[in-house]
Amino acid sequence: ENRQKSILKIIEVQTGSYLGEDDIIRIKDIYGRA
Repeated sequence: ENRQKSILKIIEVQTGSYLGEDDIIRIKDIYGRA
């Protein structure tokens, strides 16, 4: 939730020699999101 009047922009950046989706590490938070 963005409580500010300005628009929130999220940018994903990938670096390195391998940019596959299977090298992502997902960590669950206290809300059960991963």
